[in-house]
Amino acid sequence: MPDSLTAVWQDLIHIPHIGFYLTAGWAVYLVWLGTWIVLQKREPVATLSWLFSLALLPYIGFLIYFFFGPQRIHRQRLRRVRARAALPPPPPGLTPSPEAIELSRLGQATTGLPPTTATDARLLIDGGAKYASLLADIAQAREHIHLEYYIYQPDGIGTALRDALVERARAGVKVRLLLDAVGSGSTSKRFLQPLLDAGGEAAWFHPMKLRWFWHRPWLNLRTHRKIVVIDGRVGYTGGINITDEEDERARKDAYRDLHLRLEGDVVRELELVFIEDWCYATGQPPLKQLHLAPQPGTIAAQVVSSGPDSNWEAIHRVHVGAIHAARRRVWLVTPYFVPGEAARMALTSAALGGLDVRLLVPKLSDSRLVTYAARSYFDELLEAGVKIHEYGPRMLHTKALLCDDESVIIGSANFDHRSFRLNFEISVMFYNADVAGRLATLIEQECSRAPRVRNDRNRSLWRVRLPEALARLVSPLL
Repeated sequence: MPDSLTAVWQDLIHIPHIGFYLTAGWAVYLVWLGTWIVLQKREPVATLSWLFSLALLPYIGFLIYFFFGPQRIHRQRLRRVRARAALPPPPPGLTPSPEAIELSRLGQATTGLPPTTATDARLLIDGGAKYASLLADIAQAREHIHLEYYIYQPDGIGTALRDALVERARAGVKVRLLLDAVGSGSTSKRFLQPLLDAGGEAAWFHPMKLRWFWHRPWLNLRTHRKIVVIDGRVGYTGGINITDEEDERARKDAYRDLHLRLEGDVVRELELVFIEDWCYATGQPPLKQLHLAPQPGTIAAQVVSSGPDSNWEAIHRVHVGAIHAARRRVWLVTPYFVPGEAARMALTSAALGGLDVRLLVPKLSDSRLVTYAARSYFDELLEAGVKIHEYGPRMLHTKALLCDDESVIIGSANFDHRSFRLNFEISVMFYNADVAGRLATLIEQECSRAPRVRNDRNRSLWRVRLPEALARLVSPLL
């Protein structure tokens, strides 16, 4: 220790009653921070996890909670955009089951987005298929292109997409690009300058700014959505970002993922969500949607959005509701599996009730802590009868739920606390046998290549069981 630090330390420990002052300060810190956390009225497990974790980090814990603790965002003014939107009702020819009607009502009550239809819904497997389709549709754009992404990297596919947008912007197409300031932090204004010079617009979601200390930063509240809307007629959403890490044509270890290409009235709901996010991020007045004639389809569909601007956790609720409504099977695919009590109870109850319950997760995710946390739930699931498959060696990034022969949910949300409560997410809920059949075929193929987790697997105390138990303790904070 340098002499100056030694001298400061000696002066500090010789202050009269220093132990009492430090203890009293720690007690005041605990009461103040504890009151703040308790008043958030979160789940008791999450509240206790924060309290015990931060109690061990005097004063530093305050900064951690200040930057990363749960927050709520108020966007009621923008919510009125949905109430005023002239969304066409679904055609009367569709007669969904009572379970589907209940789920659609739940989705509408929690998001303001009613059930609608799609004329076409394509499952795009892996980045190569998504990027080729997206670039082809962008080349046909005539009015506008709206894009929102969590990750947009200035690499091969990022440059190709930017150049395609530049070409359309020069042709007079209105291009608006909304990027998350954390997930797309490596994408600079210099990289986007050709788009701006061509007349396009770009904005950042929750950029870090210098604020007075009483304004909490939104570092932990990100838009995890992936949305593209072209001319109000073609829409894309799902799990695939803009990065070579998800392009199997560029690298052999690219993520295994799933995306949607949509046409029909459901695209208007995707655009409404984008418009809210764009206006929120830029401060601009709500954009006007194109006055398109209704495009009723035969595929029952509904957009479900969620985020920290709502207390209802809409995507979480429709997942749990769909699992409870299932009568034959529940197949869940997710890269991050950290379920809350309601979701865990729904899955185990379905399996105990004799349903075919399958869980497909990556063998190793890109976060070892999340991998350990996920595996800490395996024993309970296996005992209930859930069939668990671990996909590898590529990282599985698909987010999908299939229940019975018609109910499907595909989107950007993982099956974890962060997606259900902290991130801005978007999913599309279908009630259609054809979409469900195509998803079932895909999941069966993936499971055939993913070894099944067994009850008698080797579980070392120090290398497996203890790390899993410790990861589970912090799982409410992940």
